[in-house]
Amino acid sequence: MNRLNRRTFLGAAGVGALGLSGIPLLGSRSWNPLTARAAAAPPTASIAGTTLESVAVPLGTSGYRRLTAGPGWPLVVRTDLAAPQSGREDRRTALASVVQLTDVHVLDSQSPVRFEYVHPFQGAAFRPQETMTAQGLISLISRVNSLRMGPHTRRDFDAVVTTGDNSDNKEFVELGWFLTALNGGTITPNTGDPTRYEGVQNSGADLYWNPESSIRDIYKKVGFPEIPGLLSAALQPVTSPGLQTKWYSVFGNHDDSVEGTLPSGIPPLEAMYTGDKKFEVPDSSEQSAQISSALSSDPTALLNLLSAITTPPRIVTPDARRKPFTPREYIAAHLDPANKGPGPIGHGFAPDAAETGIGYYTFEIAPGVIGISMDSTNRAGFVDGSLGEAQFKWIEQVLLAGSSKYYDTNGALVTQSRTDTYFVLFSHHTSTTMANTLPDPERPLEPRYKGAQLVDMLHRFPNVLAWVNGHTHENRITPQVGQTPAQGFWEINTASHIDFPQQGRIIEVVDNADGTVSLLTTLIEADSPYQADYDDFSQLGLASLYRELSFNDIHADPKLLGGSPDHNVELVLATLR
Repeated sequence: MNRLNRRTFLGAAGVGALGLSGIPLLGSRSWNPLTARAAAAPPTASIAGTTLESVAVPLGTSGYRRLTAGPGWPLVVRTDLAAPQSGREDRRTALASVVQLTDVHVLDSQSPVRFEYVHPFQGAAFRPQETMTAQGLISLISRVNSLRMGPHTRRDFDAVVTTGDNSDNKEFVELGWFLTALNGGTITPNTGDPTRYEGVQNSGADLYWNPESSIRDIYKKVGFPEIPGLLSAALQPVTSPGLQTKWYSVFGNHDDSVEGTLPSGIPPLEAMYTGDKKFEVPDSSEQSAQISSALSSDPTALLNLLSAITTPPRIVTPDARRKPFTPREYIAAHLDPANKGPGPIGHGFAPDAAETGIGYYTFEIAPGVIGISMDSTNRAGFVDGSLGEAQFKWIEQVLLAGSSKYYDTNGALVTQSRTDTYFVLFSHHTSTTMANTLPDPERPLEPRYKGAQLVDMLHRFPNVLAWVNGHTHENRITPQVGQTPAQGFWEINTASHIDFPQQGRIIEVVDNADGTVSLLTTLIEADSPYQADYDDFSQLGLASLYRELSFNDIHADPKLLGGSPDHNVELVLATLR
């Protein structure tokens, strides 16, 4: 009989064998953490370059504010699921070190299929910093590269996982910029006319920040600066070093639906992407409100409302690169050997995934720690997600394959002959944003499962350590309490890299050698100055401005920052005894 706890493994599972529908399941690999524990003394933690050292804070108390370096956030030990034992820092062994990036929203700010004018009703429809998403992402990549390892264990990063909304509007050009940023190369973040900007930020409409104009738009009235030359500078080529760590890709709703909300395949909208008409200002605020509502729930009404706009659209330069991609095309781009970067080829997607359309997979984070990448998007469209039955049952099979002990659906403990492994799950949506159970157009008869049902299933498997996700753009860590202490796990939600605070998260998995496991999570910021001169149009200067504008956005939501229990934390987990 295998006796499992979260301290001692009899072995570890690797990714090798092929299981359901050709999707990687779990093989076996000999590994003994006791041998690893004897190799070295506990490392000395290094807080440099993380929010343990410093974090962006505003200067002043009101109005438009510039940023500066504030005190770092301390490590908070969370005991919601288990009591920490003294002396564990000297006993512990590092098992894995992974970086989460999420909601980077690489964005074509000049696309005809954007609805910026509804931002009074949906703040995410327009952001003053949105011409600089490429510069911001590159600086975050540079931060990951400069750190190279977890601050607490000093273990080299085993993997980077991007948990969805990698593009903003599912355009091929956005996907290309995203892949180039992560793999390394030069990006020209411009579409349409190669010589000038053609978007709402030089429209002259007071609804938007017009940085190169003296017009007193609604942003300048609250202190936004006038910055001549900014738009031209933001469209200039920028170079990314690419990640130096293998990385894995997860679908988000913005990678699947029009503007992250509307179903794909609506012919008039598909044609708008590569067309020459861009609506910048509707006829009235009431019309904007109606369009905003239709974007969330009624595509048919949206088309009627758009056709009723009498204000002439702006004529822009068409660009075939704006064509929207399908989920299969998204996968195929990752599988292209030209996009391998630091690896692996496909960045997690199975070799045949471009044909099957299956966007979920397993991967080995480190010996003894398996990642499960879920596809929580709903092909029927709209913001929130769910899981199809095939994927839901596949997850259960993966967990069964790596668990010598688990609980059945009646709550009874079951023992089986299996090699144990730990599991960390990744998705875009959170447990509370997975209630969209509209039928998948490709599989209309397949039942779909909500986030709460997934939580219930994960509670059955004590080997599950965490579910890591994005979507809400908020730092929030939730203890998912089980029927027994060992059945609990942590849900780790991290802020986006488009809205302030623009952070990523390091997660270090450690064996405390006392019947507990800890997840040491540390937030990181982009490697760009907290403040730069407004005429500094270098990559770093623009990345700095990208952060500053996000803080001052008139729609900025302070709750996205989270609190101390959601920042730099040690998350303790109990064992199954």
